[in-house]
Amino acid sequence: MRPQYKQNCRAEIRPTQRRAEAYPIRWHRTWNGYLVGCILFIAIGELHAAILPAPQQVSPHCWAWIGPYGPASKANQGYRMNLGFVVGSQAVAVIDSGYTPAMAKAMLSHIRRITPKPVRYVINTNSQPHRFFGNEVFRKAGAKIIATREAAERMHNEEAQFAASIATTLGIPPAELHAPAAPDQLLEFDHPITIALGDSTLTITPVGRSHTRGSLVVQVQPDRVVFAGDVLMAGRLLAVIPDGSIKEWIAAYQRLRTLDADIFIPGHGPPGKLSSFDHPTLSYLTLLKSHMDKAVQQGMEINRAIDQWNDAAWQGLENYTALANRNAYQAYLESQEDGF
Repeated sequence: MRPQYKQNCRAEIRPTQRRAEAYPIRWHRTWNGYLVGCILFIAIGELHAAILPAPQQVSPHCWAWIGPYGPASKANQGYRMNLGFVVGSQAVAVIDSGYTPAMAKAMLSHIRRITPKPVRYVINTNSQPHRFFGNEVFRKAGAKIIATREAAERMHNEEAQFAASIATTLGIPPAELHAPAAPDQLLEFDHPITIALGDSTLTITPVGRSHTRGSLVVQVQPDRVVFAGDVLMAGRLLAVIPDGSIKEWIAAYQRLRTLDADIFIPGHGPPGKLSSFDHPTLSYLTLLKSHMDKAVQQGMEINRAIDQWNDAAWQGLENYTALANRNAYQAYLESQEDGF
């Protein structure tokens, strides 16, 4: 009778078996890491996107964020202007890149929810920080930055001042905020260019000095939409600032009448037909300029000229209290400079 051997209760595991059993553990770890990465990516995207509401579709190709009124603040994260983008069959163009890189990331997150097409262009309608401080985010995503030469000069000359102002407003360390590099393509006054996005085209027209130097507008076809930047404003009292020109602003407004468009998207306020901006923009500028020209021509002292300026028709607009006297003061100085 063969002897009975006590078998080892632990079965032998071959090397190949060990490797096979180890794979599921590694696979689970890898899969878990992937899931965590995806969750973090989505969470960061949602965090950025929360800075802005969802954009509204204005036409088949055009989308816009229609911002609230009032000054930039920590509460609104600088969102107090209109921004937009155009989605063509081949690519996307962004109109103004926002107040901060975080806002630009929010814009990009929202755009990605609507289309996977590449963002090939960013168009800065003027030189104010809320129009261009998000440029680098889009440049890293592959976009070419377009602005006028005059706007680019101010962006460069006042970048430190702009960055400090944003940091103070938002309560962030100045070292965390860096001005973007210069635009990639500079346009000259009265020399429009056209870019194609596939089934839609954009005509970018520099209109000169209006609210600021080097302003431009973007006409979108076949939608018959114009992104007018701060050449147009509605719902709030516009701001007359030293970098702008009332006289040239009026000329820029009149130039919009020559464009084939049904819908105009202003820098601030709701979109509408051009006639809807006659009162808050054109009439205000025209009457203010006329009043101050006459006051200077008559040798009237500045305080008296301001006191006699009747702007009651615009008292119902947002920001009236903050801007009315400042606008009148700046308008008098401009008329004085014009030599009346």
